[in-house]
Amino acid sequence: MATFFQYIFSALYYLLKNKYYLLGLIIGSALLSLLVGKAYQGWDDHPSRGAIAIDNGAFGESFSTPVYLDQGWSEADSMWFYNTTQGSALLPYDFFLALEQENSDQALLRDNNNMDKYRYLTQASSFFNPDGLAVGFTKETYQGKDYMGYTCAACHTSQLNYTGDNGKTTAIRIDGGPAMADMVSFLADLEKSMQATLDQKDKKQRFVKHVLALDNDYFNENQIIASLKEWTKTIRLYNTINHSHIKYGYARLDAFGRIYNRVLQHMINKKQLTHAMKMVTTATEKRVLTDAEIDKVLDGVGENIIVDKQFSLIIERLASKESGYPGLNQRDILRVRNEIFNEPDAPVSYPFLWDIAQSDYVQWNGVANNSGVGPLGRNTGEVIGVFAILDWTSQKPGGFNLSALLTGQKKKNEIVDFTSSADLVNLKRLESHLKSLKSPQWPEDILGKIDPQKAARGQHLYAEYCQSCHEVIDRNNYDRIVVAQMTELGFIGTDTAAATNAVAYKGKSGNLKHTVQSTDVGDLIIGEDAPVVQILTSATKGVIATPDADKWFLRRWLDRIYTISSAFFENKMPNTIKSGNYKADTTAQPYNSLLAYKGRSLNGIWATAPYLHNGSVPTLYDLLLPKKRKNDPDSGKYRPDTFIVGSREFDPKKIGFRSDGYEGFTFNTHRVGDMNDGHEYGAGKTPQMDGTQLPALTTEERWDLIEYIKTL
Repeated sequence: MATFFQYIFSALYYLLKNKYYLLGLIIGSALLSLLVGKAYQGWDDHPSRGAIAIDNGAFGESFSTPVYLDQGWSEADSMWFYNTTQGSALLPYDFFLALEQENSDQALLRDNNNMDKYRYLTQASSFFNPDGLAVGFTKETYQGKDYMGYTCAACHTSQLNYTGDNGKTTAIRIDGGPAMADMVSFLADLEKSMQATLDQKDKKQRFVKHVLALDNDYFNENQIIASLKEWTKTIRLYNTINHSHIKYGYARLDAFGRIYNRVLQHMINKKQLTHAMKMVTTATEKRVLTDAEIDKVLDGVGENIIVDKQFSLIIERLASKESGYPGLNQRDILRVRNEIFNEPDAPVSYPFLWDIAQSDYVQWNGVANNSGVGPLGRNTGEVIGVFAILDWTSQKPGGFNLSALLTGQKKKNEIVDFTSSADLVNLKRLESHLKSLKSPQWPEDILGKIDPQKAARGQHLYAEYCQSCHEVIDRNNYDRIVVAQMTELGFIGTDTAAATNAVAYKGKSGNLKHTVQSTDVGDLIIGEDAPVVQILTSATKGVIATPDADKWFLRRWLDRIYTISSAFFENKMPNTIKSGNYKADTTAQPYNSLLAYKGRSLNGIWATAPYLHNGSVPTLYDLLLPKKRKNDPDSGKYRPDTFIVGSREFDPKKIGFRSDGYEGFTFNTHRVGDMNDGHEYGAGKTPQMDGTQLPALTTEERWDLIEYIKTL
C-alpha cells in the first residue's frame, strides 16, 4: 500500500506544481477518501468482537461469550472484516429485519437462536452492525436502496466449543476459519418465510407494520407487498436453478456450481434459450415443450439479456396450468433446468483464509492464479455468485468502452454492459486485510498440553509422509509464499466431482459467442455452447472494467484506477507455473491442469474439520485410516462411511467435531460428490508424489503424527 500511495502523492505534486488544479483536486479528494476509509476500519473495537453467549442453542449447545486466539488481528480488524460489504444484496434490508419464521407468530427469521440453527455465528449490536446481525450479514447500499447481503466472513469465520472435565464449555472463534453454515437450508427457509408472509393475513400485517416503522425504503403497503412478491420469486428462482440431489448439510457448499449458474442465467439470450428449451426431452426422448408453449413462455422476454424478474416469470409460466402454458411438474422443470444450467452437485468445505494472500494458486483445484490482478478477478467472481445485483443490459456500441474491449465485444452489434453492485474497492481492501491474518495456534490452556516427545516423533513422520505436498511454513514471516502442490485426480484418488465439474460444465455464452479468450496454451474462440469457466472469466473481466454506478463519473474511474493499479503495485506474488504432479494443459485440453486438487501448508489445520476437500472425513485421525473396501475384513479400522455433522463440540484427541450421538445432518459417503476415498497416505494405499509407496502407519505412529500436526 505504501508504494502505491507514493506514486499517487508524486502524481498529485506534479499536477499542482504545473497548475492542473482541478485534476489535482479530484485526485486529492479521492486520496483523502481512501485515507479516511483506512482510518474508518478502526472505529468498531467491540471488546468481545461482537461475539455473544448462546443458551440452549442448536443440538442443545450452550456456551459463554467466545474467546479469540492471537491471529494477528485486533478487535477492530475482526469487526471490519465481519461487516464490510462486498456488494452482495440477497434481499431488501428492511425485509430481512422484519421477516418472521415460517411457522412462528412472532419470532423473526434473524433471531439469534434461529440463525444458530443454521450455524451462523450470532453477534451483539455494534458500530458497524447496529442491528446485531449474525457474522457475515451486513447492509449493502446500491442505487439508493438498502439490501442485506453476505460478507466474506459468513463463510470464512468458524467456532469450536470444548467442554472440559469440569463441565465448563469454552467457545473459540477462529477468524478466517471454515464456517459450519448450512446456507442451502437457510435459503430454503428464507423462501418459505417470504411465501408464508404473503399467504398469511396476520403475518403479512405484522410484516408491513414493521417495515413501515423502519421508515427507510418503503412508504405504503402496496409498495411493500409488490416488492415482497418480486423478491420471493427471485429467491425461488435461485433455489430452483440450484436444486441438487446431493444434500450439502453443514460446513460445505458448491459455490462454483452456483457461481456458474448465476453467470449463465445472465448471459444466455432469448434465441439460445429458445433452442435449449426445444432440446428438453423425457427419458423416452419425447419433447417436454412444444414450439407454441415455448413461444408463450418466452413472450415479452428480452432478446439479449434476461433479467431476474423475467427468468422468475419463465419459471412461473412453465408451471402454470393456464391455457397455452405447459403446466410442468417439478421433475420436468428440472429437466428444463438441466438443459440450460448445470446441477451444483459437488459441495466442498469452505476454505480457510489464512495464508490465502500469500498463496501462489488458490481454490481446491488451483483454478485461480494469485499474481497480478488475479485476486481481484477471483473475488469479483465470488461476489457475482453470492448475490451481487447484476444490472447487466444490452446496448448499441458507442465511444470507448473498456468492458467491451476486455471481453472481446467491441465489434458486436450489441454490447453487454456489466453494471453491478459488486464493490471492487472493498474487495481490494478485504484482500489486503487478509495479508495480516495468521493461522490459529493450538491453545494448550484450553485444549490440553501437547506432548513434546510424541510431537518430535510425529515430526519425522510428517517429513516422510506429508511434507512433499504440505510444506511447513513460518506463520510470522510476512513475506512467506505458500506453494500449492497440485495432484491429479487419478493419483490422489479423492472424490472427482468438484474438479471435473469445473472443467466439464458448459452453457450458452450469449453475447460472448465467438469472442476470443486467452489461455495458458494460446487463444481460443468461445463457442455458443462453451465451458462455463470461459464465460465466467469473460464476465468477470466485464464487471471489473465497468465503473461503479453508485459514484459520480470521475470518482468511478479513479476507483477503477486505484483497484486495478494497486493490484499490480501491491501484489508481490510472482506469475509462475503450477507445482506438483498434474496433467499439463494442451491446445486440445486447455483446462487439463484443473483436473487436480491442491495441497497447501497445514498450519492451523486442527481448526478446520471436517476434512478432505468435500468434508467427507470427520477427524484428522480418521483421515489417516483407509477407506473400507468391498473385501476388507470387518474387524479393521476404517474411515466412517456415515457420520453426523452440525455440532461445534470439539474432539481434541482425534481433532475434529463431535460426529455421533445427536440429530444433526447425516453424511453418507456412497455417492459421487460425497465420497471419502483417496488421500490414503497414512494407510499405505496412496503413493507419494514421486511414486514411492510407504507402509501403513501403526496406531502409535498415527497418534504421534496427530500430536505434531497440533503444533503447526
